[in-house]
Amino acid sequence: MTDRNADIDEGPGLVLLLGGARSGKSTFAERLATKSGRSVAFIATAIAIDEDMRDRIARHQSSRPADWRTIEEPLHLAAALRQAAAAADVVILDCLTVWLSNWLFSQDNSAQLENDNTISARHYAGALQEIDALLQAVSELEPGKTLVVVSNEVGLGIVPAYALGRIYRDVLGLVNQRIAAAATRVYLMVAGLGVDIKRLDEAATL
Repeated sequence: MTDRNADIDEGPGLVLLLGGARSGKSTFAERLATKSGRSVAFIATAIAIDEDMRDRIARHQSSRPADWRTIEEPLHLAAALRQAAAAADVVILDCLTVWLSNWLFSQDNSAQLENDNTISARHYAGALQEIDALLQAVSELEPGKTLVVVSNEVGLGIVPAYALGRIYRDVLGLVNQRIAAAATRVYLMVAGLGVDIKRLDEAATL
């Protein structure tokens, strides 16, 4: 069931876009924002750490309308949302996947996790606290403001062979669940098409 006429509700809300690499998440988010006819701000979490990432960031920037405001924030999502929502009615956060990577490597002992066979509950709790702060900021949005969050689904492949990879996969899965539970709409992106899985879940019965 694809929602070809997907749009953004007028009231305060939260929309989550999930999918694999190159599934069309960012393009879909930008299309939703454009179709809304409202002012748009963009929270970019990526850091230009090498030439490839610099090229990716430049391509994304060039694809956005010139009147969209861009806020570059790799870590502090709640503060970035408040700043963006003060300037626009629709805010795109792209993406949680990169944000979590930034967050994990910002922790004091992340370098040691490569050789650690245990998964620290600290990393679960800390990341989820950041997401709870973001959701609190969403709950404080004025009427007519909407946050569109982009994130990857990384739990469908093989189990990572190294500890940090397992932590990343597991924490992102919990982060996605937390955002999805609070979202008014959740789209799963498949080959550029958005399937409204929240609506399907609500309709599911035995």
